[in-house]
Amino acid sequence: MTTAAGGTSNPRRRGGRLTTARGDGQLLFLREFVRAPLRTASVIPSSRSLAEQMVRPLNHRDWTQRAPVVLELGPGTGAFTRVIQETAPKGTRHLGIELNPAMARHLSSTFPDVEVIVGAAADLPHMLHRIGIDGVDLIISGLPWQSFAGPAGPRLVDTIAGCLAPGGTYTQFTYAWTRWAPPARRQHRTLHESFDEVQVSRTIWRNLPPAFVYTSTRPTPADG
Repeated sequence: MTTAAGGTSNPRRRGGRLTTARGDGQLLFLREFVRAPLRTASVIPSSRSLAEQMVRPLNHRDWTQRAPVVLELGPGTGAFTRVIQETAPKGTRHLGIELNPAMARHLSSTFPDVEVIVGAAADLPHMLHRIGIDGVDLIISGLPWQSFAGPAGPRLVDTIAGCLAPGGTYTQFTYAWTRWAPPARRQHRTLHESFDEVQVSRTIWRNLPPAFVYTSTRPTPADG
């Protein structure tokens, strides 16, 4: 399924239906946080300000020759999904990999143009192979800290880097109050090991809690 995100009107984005979907999503987010706080990581969805920073690389390239492929890891209830659908070039193929089945069902219902796959980020290469995608232009991660914890963490970043198309970008956010904690420093170091360039955004104060975004480009070869 190829999506046509942005540039056309979508009735699901207007009126009471969207308001209801957002309200239902916030309740679902809270419920899933209470059920599994390490996997959900936050009690509320991310803000639009954070979402716009996460998808910013998509809007700074020329897509006149072809439409991009965008993939979300852990899209949750769709805080980033909504902004992608509203701003991405026409013809964008938009995928979401979500481990939580309840959130995946909500996402599919709210955003029918998004290809939602229930699965783990570690299986990303196999999932992309099954649907015929060789490389992704923008990978947006809403994965919690727990996904990058332990010895599997560096391998996950390498896996993500290996799924990018030439010139592709990976964005990952984290909360400002954790920036100097050992897990955050470890993640920053891991990103530098997997990418030649890692840029850090200014603090996004309009998010609750405040956050910042890592934008990583030029993956390092696996044998490097």
